[in-house]
Amino acid sequence: MNQTCAVKRYTFGTPFPTHAVVRSIPCETGEVQEMLVRDEGRILQLLLDAEDIVFGLGEQVRGLNKRGWKYISNNTDDPNHTEGKHSLYGSHNFLMIDGIEKIGLFIDTPGKVIFDIGYSMSEQLRIEIPDRNYDLYVITGPSSEAVVHTFRALIGRSYIPPRWAFGYGQSRWSYETADEVREVVREHRERGIPLDMVYLDIDYMDDYKDFTIDSEKFPDFPSFVQEMKEQQVHLVPIIDAGIKKAEGTYSVYDEGMEKGYFCKDAEGKPFEVAVWPGRSYLPDFFREDVRTWFGDHYRGLLDMGIDGFWNDMNEPAIFYSDKRLKEVFAKIEEYKKQNLDVNSFFEFQASVSGLANSPEDYRSLRHDTEAGRIGHESVHNLYGALMTKAAADGFRRARPDTRTLMFSRSSYIGSHRDAGIWQGDNMSWWSHLKMNVQMTASLNMCGFLYTGADAGGFGDDASPDLLLRWLGFAVFTPLLRNHSVRGSRRQEIWRMVRTEECRQILSLRYAFLPYIYSEYMKAVFEDGLLFRPLAFAYPDDARARHVEDQLLFGEGLMLAPVVEQNAWGRYVYLPEDMKLLRMRSACDYDEEILQKGDHWVPAMEHEILVFIRPDRIVPFGSGEARSTEQVSTEELRLLSYIKTKAAYDLYTDDGVKNVQGPEDGIIIHYEQSV
Repeated sequence: MNQTCAVKRYTFGTPFPTHAVVRSIPCETGEVQEMLVRDEGRILQLLLDAEDIVFGLGEQVRGLNKRGWKYISNNTDDPNHTEGKHSLYGSHNFLMIDGIEKIGLFIDTPGKVIFDIGYSMSEQLRIEIPDRNYDLYVITGPSSEAVVHTFRALIGRSYIPPRWAFGYGQSRWSYETADEVREVVREHRERGIPLDMVYLDIDYMDDYKDFTIDSEKFPDFPSFVQEMKEQQVHLVPIIDAGIKKAEGTYSVYDEGMEKGYFCKDAEGKPFEVAVWPGRSYLPDFFREDVRTWFGDHYRGLLDMGIDGFWNDMNEPAIFYSDKRLKEVFAKIEEYKKQNLDVNSFFEFQASVSGLANSPEDYRSLRHDTEAGRIGHESVHNLYGALMTKAAADGFRRARPDTRTLMFSRSSYIGSHRDAGIWQGDNMSWWSHLKMNVQMTASLNMCGFLYTGADAGGFGDDASPDLLLRWLGFAVFTPLLRNHSVRGSRRQEIWRMVRTEECRQILSLRYAFLPYIYSEYMKAVFEDGLLFRPLAFAYPDDARARHVEDQLLFGEGLMLAPVVEQNAWGRYVYLPEDMKLLRMRSACDYDEEILQKGDHWVPAMEHEILVFIRPDRIVPFGSGEARSTEQVSTEELRLLSYIKTKAAYDLYTDDGVKNVQGPEDGIIIHYEQSV
């Protein structure tokens, strides 16, 4: 841990153990000097200076600087991530205040937390913790990067996926048959489009039942998995949180019901909800025996050759409960007798739309924990993280020496040790491309390094220019997936009118892959960041501190994605002299040295802007690989901008076995000088 930072822990009430923090920090017994405490700890207040920037909160709406809005940690299944929303799929209660003082705050509680960051009063940070049972960690240090590094050391090492998981993945809800998947792979291979993964959404299952295969749509599944691997493609199936109610025909349900493994209601009866399969039950992941039972069920798919999964619907998402459905049906009968005017019509509409993810249903859920039976609301934000832990522990039992791909939709700080996350069911909106850029850096601060958004957007219809621009940023995110919803415009690259331009941009992913993988692993080993705001590296540059749409990427690069429709370039601020690479493919790019300051940089839709920082080296491949297995660290080119001299240590390993540190891999050293 960085010894230049001071860490203090203050405990209020009786916190529920989240296990987010893995380092032991003694509890302070005095007053919280940095905060103004109100209402017995339910309110924390801090005055903000005009120039203070507030970073953090991981997966949230709006920009890098979180000032001016109210954010609520309350994991929510809501794909319409508009600026007016307050909650998304994950809860990441870490803030970094970057001003004259550098202060990190972590509110460790699995219940709701409300962050009013200059929303009510522009000069005030007000944090409300209704449950009043939490640990508060206060970190102070000489720089924002030092504070974040210290926080990262507190919460433990980030997850390491297999190396093939850094390749390009194609997905859609849903590829419904093995032949359709074969078509996807064939089109990529015949057209020279790189591909490492095809994701299987819910239609691969037998009647939407977890851990099952529809044998008519996917006959002889183990042979099919092997057939794909022979083409260097990994199949990655989805697993949902809800277990279908199917008495006598579904062993997972029967065993869960027999052993009392499902969440209960206030009367102690299994609480019935509905998700994809209809009526279902939610495993009580707060129980260790339930996590073991659920996690061991992944073994069946592992034994078929599957080596990666994505967990979904684990906020938990609830379409409806029987109790609420009956209430709505009764109301509908009453509405039938009415003349629906402006008031009654919208009331009727809200009664139906309010079925999904109803607060009343969440209040009805109970969990059995070591502390006894507790209401779901007080631990809501931990449910998805515990599903992820169940899976990760199952992988460790089944394949203790081998990495397994896992990423989740819902998360809490701490689950970054077990898996990555994708940034939820986004939309094909330009605003969501920009949000992807900003959210990625914020998630890195909270330990989530293996992350990315659905490139091109999941919902709505993607345009070719949006997909091109999105890929221009996503080729650098560790999780690179093209994913779309059933009924939307097909956005597989070969179906787009600008296939060749998309293919060329994807070639850059595989050319940069040695650098991307190396920088990712260094960030893991050193509790560092893969993506950083400019403010972290240039704290004394007032302009750099307020840049919202440029990010530092690893040791040597700055990225400046174009995130506006019909733009043929963008303004870029350079805190120091840099080399611009205007890239169209791995073998087609222009170079130019730009001086510190403001620049208008042209960038056509098939071009991406990459800047090399002074005295930095970036190893770079040919871009000819069509899968990660074809990427080599031999005979790499060196992209560089040398003013005096530079050195770079490239980390690599076999990408499959678990590693503990750089000593488990290979270091290739490069040097250049004028």
